[in-house]
Amino acid sequence: MAKNTSSSAFRKIDIDQYNEDNFREDEADPSIPAGPDEGEVCALLNQAKYVDALKHVLSHAPIGTSNQQIKDNALALTLKVLLAIKSAQIEEVVGSLSLDDIDILMKYIYRGFEYPSEGSSGHLLLWHEKAFNIGGSGSIVRVLSDRMKV
Repeated sequence: MAKNTSSSAFRKIDIDQYNEDNFREDEADPSIPAGPDEGEVCALLNQAKYVDALKHVLSHAPIGTSNQQIKDNALALTLKVLLAIKSAQIEEVVGSLSLDDIDILMKYIYRGFEYPSEGSSGHLLLWHEKAFNIGGSGSIVRVLSDRMKV
């Protein structure tokens, strides 16, 4: 049987901190990269080192930042790299990526579908097909359920 006490220690919890209306987005870590270096990516593209350019863009993706301008700049740069790679080279390029890079690539592909430009949708569909062949449906689920957007 429970012991009756006059202790009120259990009443010291602030339940308002768990209210959904008081939710605050996690603060971004200042050590998170501010996006890929445009000069370095353009230099790699000029030297026709497309794989290195794509790996640089994916490894420096501003996933943890809340600054929308940085994310938009990274998207534009990533789409520039994706559209520069020829259709025949896509499978080789995707095959050289790690599974984490493929997940980030899928994030950029879906974000590219949100803002289509002339001729980009068909090219992004090719990228999606090749990334899906490597990453499978698990990659799509991870991208769609992840809170960290690009």
